Amino acid sequence: MTEPSSEDSHAIRHETEQVVNEIAQGLRTLDVGAAWFSDLSPAHRQKVLQEVAGYAMQAHITATDGRTGVARSGVKPTANPSVMICMDPPRYGFASLPADEHVTAFRVLVWVCCRFG
Repeated sequence: MTEPSSEDSHAIRHETEQVVNEIAQGLRTLDVGAAWFSDLSPAHRQKVLQEVAGYAMQAHITATDGRTGVARSGVKPTANPSVMICMDPPRYGFASLPADEHVTAFRVLVWVCCRFG
């Protein structure tokens, strides 16, 4: 697996910001956002998870915010990303999760970040 170039990383950060903002504003559904995320390469999915986890960290989310986000996301509360975001303090190693949990992590993180949307 090759690392995204600096130009790719900048483009993916910009696109991630746009997708998350559109979900928060109700201009894009979480399902459409998750489909966009699923179509990315594994390396880009990891970058997106790091970026969105950074949004959650900057927002200083709490375990309560995590539980609210999990409930809104439709992800099972027992899924690894759900458990991580609901810890006190939340854990942010989502990009290190197995690839088959990345979409679930994206869904949870986006809803936590969009809690005010």
